[in-house]
Amino acid sequence: MKVLVYSATPYTRDMLDRASKGTKHRLDYSDATLTELTAPLAQGYEAICCFVDDDVNTLVLYQLASYGVKLILLRCTGSNNVNLEVAKETGITVMRVASYSPHSVAEFTVAMMLTLNRKLHRSYNRVKEGNFLLDGLLGFDLNGKTVGIIGTGKIGSVLAHILTGFGCKILSYDLMESTYCRTIGVKYVSLSELLQQSNIVSLHLPLTPDTFHLINKDTLALMQDNAILINTSRGAIVNTADLISVLKQRRLSGVGLDVYEEESELYYHDLRDQIIDDDTFARLISFPNVLVTGHQAFFTREALDDIAETTIKNLTDYEAGVYSSNTVTQEQKIEQQIPASREGEAL
Repeated sequence: MKVLVYSATPYTRDMLDRASKGTKHRLDYSDATLTELTAPLAQGYEAICCFVDDDVNTLVLYQLASYGVKLILLRCTGSNNVNLEVAKETGITVMRVASYSPHSVAEFTVAMMLTLNRKLHRSYNRVKEGNFLLDGLLGFDLNGKTVGIIGTGKIGSVLAHILTGFGCKILSYDLMESTYCRTIGVKYVSLSELLQQSNIVSLHLPLTPDTFHLINKDTLALMQDNAILINTSRGAIVNTADLISVLKQRRLSGVGLDVYEEESELYYHDLRDQIIDDDTFARLISFPNVLVTGHQAFFTREALDDIAETTIKNLTDYEAGVYSSNTVTQEQKIEQQIPASREGEAL
């Protein structure tokens, strides 16, 4: 099958080439992000392959359908960037990577927690300048502290397992409780109780209408003044303007963001020689207690291999007419909004 791969970085090409070796699929690559302007690149292709920041909106779907595209392969778990109702209307099948290494995001989350708590990023920069003072670098023991995990899908559950090894008390909030998490001592509480009691709060939710701006001025007001907030899920779960307002009040001792709600124009691009025309982002990274990374939590060899192999299998199954649970429908998306964190996604 002939496929155009959008947002194709060098590592994207490598992983998909390895996974497709021995198949009859033809994969062509473009580093362009999918938008209304770049959709015409798909003319002559039966399928396209997209990533998290590719915009598969109504207009794009009508364009793709007019070019004869029948399949959209998502190299991610979430499908919030696709209008599934229009995809169904135009007869385009959408398939995703339902799961990949959950350890990649969970371990990255712990790395963010430790970095912010022990100020490793600030210490690194100081030492490079010959400054070996410890003033301002005081942290705390994770042992005995309370960590609140919002969303105990696959990634949230792995994170809970890791943090029990640190001796943390784990509180969780999820509309569907995990039996595994309960067996390792996780206590399920209300969202307000979790926010009030946790020294660290970590988000592991898909983006749905119910989770959009879940962390806002009201929920932030419930958090402890010296708490740490981590988001490695989806940027729009956090209201950035409200978060900045809280930081300006000198509340929260640390914020770790691997995602940003307006990241599509920034992430996965080299903008070193350009002026970033995003005042909100500029204000956000100006805070010394904010650590921002470029949506890299998933970025491990194991996760990339899982994503590539599943993507190629989805392509093979579609071509062979084989049923796949990775096919996404509007009905499935609505169902997933009830147990909002089941996907435990980060991609």
